[in-house]
Amino acid sequence: MTSHNNGGRHPASASDYVSVDELRDVQLRRLRAIVELAYDEVELFRQRMTNRGMAPGDVRGLADLAALPFTTKSDLRDTYPFGLFAKPMSDIVRLHASSGTTGKPIVVAYTQQDVEVWSSVMVRAFAGCGLHAGDIIHNAYGYGLFTGGLGAHYGGEALGATVIPVSGGNTERQLMLLKDFNVTAICCTPSYFLHLIERAGEIGMDFKSLPLQAGVFGAEPWTDGMRQYIQTHADIRAYDIYGLTEIIGPGVACECRQQTGLHIFEDHFYPEIIDPDTGEVLPDGHEGELVLTTLSKQAMPMIRYRTRDITTLTAGPCECGRTLRRMQRMGRRSDDMFIIRGVNVFPSQVETALLTVEGTLPHYQIVLTRQAGLDNIEVQVEVTPETFSDKVRTMTDLHARLSKAIEQVLNIRAAVRFVEPHTIPRSEGKAKRVVDKRHDS
Repeated sequence: MTSHNNGGRHPASASDYVSVDELRDVQLRRLRAIVELAYDEVELFRQRMTNRGMAPGDVRGLADLAALPFTTKSDLRDTYPFGLFAKPMSDIVRLHASSGTTGKPIVVAYTQQDVEVWSSVMVRAFAGCGLHAGDIIHNAYGYGLFTGGLGAHYGGEALGATVIPVSGGNTERQLMLLKDFNVTAICCTPSYFLHLIERAGEIGMDFKSLPLQAGVFGAEPWTDGMRQYIQTHADIRAYDIYGLTEIIGPGVACECRQQTGLHIFEDHFYPEIIDPDTGEVLPDGHEGELVLTTLSKQAMPMIRYRTRDITTLTAGPCECGRTLRRMQRMGRRSDDMFIIRGVNVFPSQVETALLTVEGTLPHYQIVLTRQAGLDNIEVQVEVTPETFSDKVRTMTDLHARLSKAIEQVLNIRAAVRFVEPHTIPRSEGKAKRVVDKRHDS
């Protein structure tokens, strides 16, 4: 693999290197302004502040943020579509939405200033990954109401790179463009990139011969084992980017070339870690639920939004020189956990176990069922074509090793079933890892 730009600096990323004291001053000034905006213009927030006997003037320091009420995803659903907007529609230049599992989507709004902030943090994210104006970025995130496509697109153009708005689907055409357009960087979900690698092998394309050097992957949790798999099989550097529709979209945080955590652009998004059960704010270094407050978003300010993502915050400068706090890459959420026989299980734990055993592919699905009142877990795992056609003894040995690996990670026994290659459905967006059939029984 050829080396990529090492500098990671861009005029828009000067805020990544300011002193902590300067950063805290910016954060407090912006926090006080955004609390006042939300109080004046958003009825739900004003009511909750009033119920606590609070007014915007009570926020005198960053520590006072802990006294403010939380915002949750249900608040966005309950006020659908425009109930949390702080600006009139005449000031709104863009609406996005995430797909809703209960019918109604989550709707978010942007002023022109919000769009410019979004582009600037995406520039900082790309620069941290070593991308620069000479890159050709293949953007396979979905366009439309989903924030991923346009977020990466505007950021890539603001960086000065050439952006190819491919969106999702038509995998063979994507492979053709990766080769013919001399693409140097790609943006998509990690599960879709795995599909690209797999399909390239099937059509005889040598993926490692492509000029591709970097991948910026997000929109779903993925493990460090998955990163190693991608970097080995594609000969690129794989970076994790984090964002969520309710806050701004992609660009809330991103890894740098050190790959030692995701730098949060905390001059725009103030992070807290809380105990997910008590709501107590935890100090840096403790694992808990990430809570974010938008410090500059005008159209739809979010105050103490509970992300449900579990992580830790690390303070102190990174080897790259950035002074922004880093969060551990997301491996799980507090709300994608399921309980089997009293044990808390996260899909990422299964992925971690799978990637320690040779002969399996990083395509899996967890099927939950209930029989005679007892919950059961089955892990369906794709194996390589060579393994699937191998001797029964080899398959039996692999099954035993995999079952043991999963039990060691989960602390419970799970049924393991091998399936043929291409049996697990592929996704152009977020991979569906869990099929819960417990209510069907």
